[in-house]
Amino acid sequence: MSVEFKDYYEILGVSRGSSKEDIAKAFKRLARKYHPDLNPDNAEAEAKFKEINEAYEVLKDPEKRRMYDQLGPNWQNGQNFEPPPGYENFAGGFGGSGFSDFFETIFGGGFGGGGFGGQGGGYHQDPFGGFGGAGFRPGPSKGRDIETTLELTLEEAYAGGRKNVAFQDRAPDPSGMSSLHTKNLEVNIPAGVKNGARIRLSGQGSPGRQGGPAGDLYLRVKILPHARFKLDEANVTLDLPLAPWEAALGTTVQVPTLDKSVELNVPAGISSGQKMRIRGRGLGSGAKKGDQYVRVVIKTPRDLSDEERALWQKLAETSTFTPRDF
Repeated sequence: MSVEFKDYYEILGVSRGSSKEDIAKAFKRLARKYHPDLNPDNAEAEAKFKEINEAYEVLKDPEKRRMYDQLGPNWQNGQNFEPPPGYENFAGGFGGSGFSDFFETIFGGGFGGGGFGGQGGGYHQDPFGGFGGAGFRPGPSKGRDIETTLELTLEEAYAGGRKNVAFQDRAPDPSGMSSLHTKNLEVNIPAGVKNGARIRLSGQGSPGRQGGPAGDLYLRVKILPHARFKLDEANVTLDLPLAPWEAALGTTVQVPTLDKSVELNVPAGISSGQKMRIRGRGLGSGAKKGDQYVRVVIKTPRDLSDEERALWQKLAETSTFTPRDF
């Protein structure tokens, strides 16, 4: 029987003289890189993950490593390996365990139980636990953190409160393979939350493996554009239209805010573009709470009646005001 040799040291990127600890470190680094949960629908990564697990199964075990090291110079250059006398006795009954022909020929079947592609199907092992002695014995590991966008209106961000959030997560299905599913949560939004803020929900991420804790969910706040207010970090700005005589004589107007309308005194002689401030009506909280700015926009009337036109004409002839100084 001719079986192609596999260099397990080369697969893990370690030398023949590497310690057990160095081999474990190399395995964990590669397992993180090629784990199927981090490379969904990637057949090449899946094959690589199986290969590094096979290599680690041998090199982590002193007796298996000693047997492997005794194979001699036929390891090199991918030569076909002829197993030494007696090794075929190890090769009974391994149908479908997921190991390579080389592994099965040297060490026999029955190591992995429900390993890769075997009776169990799917991936049930911890990505960094390797193969256990009598099957997989993965330790618990924390689930993956998730980040998703939380869209809020300006009013919702200002007031805070409860809001339903739906997002998609990839989690193991009953067969052990990961699949997308929709998760719904009712979230408490802090009042005054700012655009771009991250809200952390502990334990609401992907479920852990083998009894490990779930990951966390991070909500990245995105405040939607508003028809009336403009947002600038923690401050908001509202345009306030005024008639020319209101700007000239001064007036009192009801001004909307993100909370409720307030009465604002407009001083006489205010010009278009000038701003007035209403303290504490922006986003944020405490000493860092923003303000609302009211920007004056003077509007002139159109479609004048004869009487209105005559009054404007009289004002133009009477007034000494000069808007331009050039």
